[in-house]
Amino acid sequence: MYNLGDKNISLKKILAIAGSDTSDGERIQAGLKTFQERGVYGMSAITVIVAMEPKTLAHEVFLVELSVIKEQVDTVIKGIGIDALKIGMLSTMEIIEYVGPVLKDVKKPIAIDPVIVCKMNSEGEGNPENLFPENVEAMKKYLLPYATVMTPNLFEAAQLAGMEAIKTIDEAKEAAKKIHELGAKYVVIIGRTFFAGENSVNLLYDGKDFKFFESKKIDTKWNHGAGCTFSSSITAEISKGATVSEAVKITKELISNALKDSFSLNNFAGPINYKKFSLK
Repeated sequence: MYNLGDKNISLKKILAIAGSDTSDGERIQAGLKTFQERGVYGMSAITVIVAMEPKTLAHEVFLVELSVIKEQVDTVIKGIGIDALKIGMLSTMEIIEYVGPVLKDVKKPIAIDPVIVCKMNSEGEGNPENLFPENVEAMKKYLLPYATVMTPNLFEAAQLAGMEAIKTIDEAKEAAKKIHELGAKYVVIIGRTFFAGENSVNLLYDGKDFKFFESKKIDTKWNHGAGCTFSSSITAEISKGATVSEAVKITKELISNALKDSFSLNNFAGPINYKKFSLK
């Protein structure tokens, strides 16, 4: 409950521990936009700052010192309190090892978007290469046991499950089972390429049953921040009392509408339209 003059406003509070995107299209910026539109109060602890080379948009990553990350997290968790926690880009083993005990102590819903730093070959073809495999092992040990919900894309799910790649629904199911066995209560695999068809499909696994959420594929390359937004929207909904299944259903529809009205920032990147996440 917040007192603003003569008004009392009750909002759920969410902390996002993640990286900062200078173009404001993804990472913590995407999360904060999403939280605002979904009617919750977002706060942030920045773990890394990402800039882009202007002519190519190649990513340049600048690490934030662990002591600074700790101060940010303590400011929110110890000084304010939270109703849910969203984890994004944790760029080093040291940061992952620090965040693990934080998750253990929180006792609130936790959504993890397991950002994995990778690179493609020069033609942009083939499977991505995980640049820091040791970080994946650290995620399995320190983060997954405390996850309410994991939201990996196909590459991230394959890495966490110890698989070469995920190209079919059966392989996605296998990956979801393996990730659940590592501790995550719910696993949502985000994939637009499960089927050679017109639909985009997300898979939800709760340890017993699989559930699929489908929507028409949106033909756009302006999808900057879609994964971060997906995870943030789920976090917002479960903080307000929705089940994970309800949160995924709501988010799937919102993402589709936001992709329809996405736009370009330059020749390389363009974000989804966050106004489509506004409460009705």
